[in-house]
Amino acid sequence: MNGIPVLYVEADCVARGWEQSLIELHRRGCRIRTQYDREGDPASRDCTMILTILKPASEPVIHKDFPGGPEELEEYVMEVCDGIKDHLIRNPDVVSDTRWDYTYHQRLFEYGVHGGGAPFDQIEKMCRELAVTPHTRRAQAITWRVGEDNEYFDPPCLQSIWCRITEEDEGRFLNMNVRFRSNDAYKAAFMNIFALTRLQKNIAGRIEELSGRPVQVGRYSHMADSYHIYGSSFHEFEKRFLGALEKRTFEERTIRYEDVREIMEEARPALLKKAKNLGR
Repeated sequence: MNGIPVLYVEADCVARGWEQSLIELHRRGCRIRTQYDREGDPASRDCTMILTILKPASEPVIHKDFPGGPEELEEYVMEVCDGIKDHLIRNPDVVSDTRWDYTYHQRLFEYGVHGGGAPFDQIEKMCRELAVTPHTRRAQAITWRVGEDNEYFDPPCLQSIWCRITEEDEGRFLNMNVRFRSNDAYKAAFMNIFALTRLQKNIAGRIEELSGRPVQVGRYSHMADSYHIYGSSFHEFEKRFLGALEKRTFEERTIRYEDVREIMEEARPALLKKAKNLGR
């Protein structure tokens, strides 16, 4: 085809969905250069990806071949959902301050308004709208700030979150759509999806609390304009990820979240202490 291919993957669980999305990207993605390539790097493998997880909480949730482990995964969840690294955001009025320009948590829960004013909690607003009008199409949160992000070296990859509740025979389900402008499929996407499906669960719980009616986690759709594997990652990807497909069964390539949940939760105090010490 001409142009960047649009690929579709549908899976029952997070681990299978992420794995299948990488297989499809590797097989059918196009070759295109990036702004981050170093001299001698091969062109990236790229596509526009629409990945739907039908049951985000179904096991197995965790894939062993994402670059990280259970504690790193929980740390990232705490970063996105709890804001444990929001203190690392720089003061824009201090030129010498070279800390982060933003965090996803800050953009979602404390979105700054141009011209001053109190930060805006977009997630709470979504929950309140959906508690009153479950079928509203206006429940969304954005991260992009026009006038700033175009100038940043590393602007937000996550662009928006959109939610809507469906009424079905089995109950009420919170459906979530997430859109990324750019997503490192191998090095970042699994952690992104894991953290955002945890956020989906939190949103469902908050709506249930506000409405007084049960809300279950529904399907999750992960849409990335550029879903890519960097050329510099090809060797590791082929050896670690593709190699595992040939040598191990799906069960051997994955972990049940329930089997490591206690370990991840017990790590939270130490991870919080670690985050507080960053930037000191």
